Amino acid sequence: MIDLYTWTTPNGRKVSIMLEELALPYRVHPINIGKGEQFAPEYVKINPNSKIPSIVDPEGSDGKPIAMMESGAILIYLARKTGKLFPQADRSKYEVLQWLMFQMGGVGPIFGQVHHFLRAAKEPVPYAIERYTKETRRLYGVLNDRLKDHEYLANGYSIADIATYPWVARYEWHKTDLNDFPHVKHWFDAISARPAVQRGMNVPEVKK
Repeated sequence: MIDLYTWTTPNGRKVSIMLEELALPYRVHPINIGKGEQFAPEYVKINPNSKIPSIVDPEGSDGKPIAMMESGAILIYLARKTGKLFPQADRSKYEVLQWLMFQMGGVGPIFGQVHHFLRAAKEPVPYAIERYTKETRRLYGVLNDRLKDHEYLANGYSIADIATYPWVARYEWHKTDLNDFPHVKHWFDAISARPAVQRGMNVPEVKK
């Protein structure tokens, strides 16, 4: 059984969605980043960067336990482990990889900055809000153009969609109206209807 160390963030939800889609057995260990639990020495041994998510798989590809950090790397690892959601043919594989990297290098960092400056900054920073809001809309435009004639980001549902979806799911946090990007909205609604995605988005369950 895979051990998943995670919290209720887009990056964390990528991996819980992936595990649900693959129907792999896993055990959840909530890491409350608001309380600094990611800096606990026992967790740093698993993830030296003190971030979530992380996994520990007792049955790595060589038969030995393996600890993995970085959400994109974990998605690739799980996909290769199971042979699912990541095509083997070169052209299709690289298509998935480029859209995964688009999320890792663009959507995640930029949407994250918008979230910070709109929700967490102690005082308004107009320049930062304008800069990151403008770039967020540009990225939505890229997604919308791609999805205009593609059902998914690559040829078929893949880890690229799983990586991007939880960030788009916080569209209200970055004050984006999905109706402005109809092809993104169609894609978002279709993925939202997937039972595995619904289950994965609720991991970990946090009692209020």
